[in-house]
Amino acid sequence: MHFVRTLAASARLAGIALALVAVSQHAAAQGKGLDEPFRDGYKKSLAGKTVGYIPVAMGFDLAQGWYNGLKKELEPAGMKVVARDPNWNTNAGAQAFTALMAEKPAVIVIHNPDVQTYAKLIKKAEEDGIYVVQINMRSVQPSTVFVGADWVDVGERNAEAVVQACKGKSNKIAIVQGAPTAATSAYTLKGVENVLAKNPQIKVVSNQAADWDAAKAKGLTQTVLKQNPDLCGIVGFWDGMDIGTAAAIKEAGLTGKVYLATSGGGEQKGACDQVKSGAFDLDVSYDVPTQAANMAAMIKWLVQGGMKPGAAKQNIYTTLIPITKENAGADGTCWKLTAAK
Repeated sequence: MHFVRTLAASARLAGIALALVAVSQHAAAQGKGLDEPFRDGYKKSLAGKTVGYIPVAMGFDLAQGWYNGLKKELEPAGMKVVARDPNWNTNAGAQAFTALMAEKPAVIVIHNPDVQTYAKLIKKAEEDGIYVVQINMRSVQPSTVFVGADWVDVGERNAEAVVQACKGKSNKIAIVQGAPTAATSAYTLKGVENVLAKNPQIKVVSNQAADWDAAKAKGLTQTVLKQNPDLCGIVGFWDGMDIGTAAAIKEAGLTGKVYLATSGGGEQKGACDQVKSGAFDLDVSYDVPTQAANMAAMIKWLVQGGMKPGAAKQNIYTTLIPITKENAGADGTCWKLTAAK
């Protein structure tokens, strides 16, 4: 029976294809243009649909880059992108999420502050027929799509670079985490641990969380450097935070002596310029414009296809770009926030 249905479906598709060929040949013979058969359906399925966007805060390069990228890709197709800014307040974020669900958008893009806060809301949104796309920081509750970095890979790359930089030196390193409740920190730390397990000569003298705060990262690093002036490397978990880490290294007169590896979205001022200046030795970029394009493509596909929200749990891990002195000055390595608006 399955074979019969498959054969029938194949016959229908073959019939459609033959019909399109016949119409195309007729139009060509008449010297006329051919109306593209799928264009109207595509435009109608997207027109008027709303995409809600809730980052942890709007006031930094990642959040603005994703927002601008979504608007660039979706609004010309007739979709509307609306943002809600919790400004680092998880309660405000939960309220914004709840309010957006009541407005019945087609999609909600969410940047989770931690693994738990939005878990029940994500589940409810998809039960109510709203697709949820998670960006970079996961919840324990999976959704139809996750787009983001492979954080274990990020941790491994940065740890490997620090281990190499410490050869012939003290082998003392420090780790500056983000928020320990965020999946990003936990997965990145796992990657670091994978590398450290293979390099027992490395001694971790400090492993503390700076909660994505540059001032806190600076304070933690100042203390570690005073206690360990022979420190040879630091693994940081976000370049926006590690501006503070780098400032502490510079104030101690140790720039170029303490290897700093971090990661971020690859924005020019926050990544390439910092590497060129020597503040960062390595910045592993997860390339925000590509992430935005990946999200937009998935949103267009989902809204057209009519798949039930939550029926699939798909992941798009974005390609990582290691930024070093060798490529930090090259065109295309980083993107500029001013140009993305």
